[in-house]
Amino acid sequence: MAHKQSESEPRFYGYIRAGAAALTHIICAVFTVTVAVLSRPGSSLFSWHPFFMTLAFSFFMTEAILLFSPHGSPIKRLPHKTKGRVHWVLQCLCVSCALLGVAAISYNKHLNGKPHFTSWHGLLGLLTVCVVALQSLAAVPLIYHSLAKGWSLAKLKRYHAASGLVTYLLGSASLLLGLGSAWFTASVREYAWYLSALCPALPALIIMNQVTSAYMAKRRLQS
Repeated sequence: MAHKQSESEPRFYGYIRAGAAALTHIICAVFTVTVAVLSRPGSSLFSWHPFFMTLAFSFFMTEAILLFSPHGSPIKRLPHKTKGRVHWVLQCLCVSCALLGVAAISYNKHLNGKPHFTSWHGLLGLLTVCVVALQSLAAVPLIYHSLAKGWSLAKLKRYHAASGLVTYLLGSASLLLGLGSAWFTASVREYAWYLSALCPALPALIIMNQVTSAYMAKRRLQS
């Protein structure tokens, strides 16, 4: 009886994690589309900023991390090496969109004679863009391990996962602060704002659980 219970618990937790991963895919896609509808990219120079930043950090970066989820990866049957390369491509798309988003808001402020990066959202957003660009460059030795002489691949992966999680949390915090902007609060009603605030927060918790669980499991296997 106890043996059956111990087998059913991992299966139950597997269902929970699969459901959480599926929910994350849906939330991030819906949130990105919602911001695109509200901002109407192309209607103004500013409109490109929320569109590109949400596309970068809510969609591309989330999907890049979910590729390694054992319960929610859309390509989980492919080799780990292939997942790594797709992950890096998605991260490059994330960086490209983030840089375009920063360029759009910077040029818009320049045209309107407004100061740059004076709010917490602006400062944290700039920091996040710089960190995610460095994170993507630092991942090159994971693809071409010969570039990292003296470093084991396991150690590189561990550091990359830890710094990647910090980067993702920074991106989620930047999106959350962006929801407090005058543009977004004027675009949605109060109840819709609270629902929108859950969109960066819930995936951040699920991604945090995915990364920490993966490395805790590896430590248990190694011990």
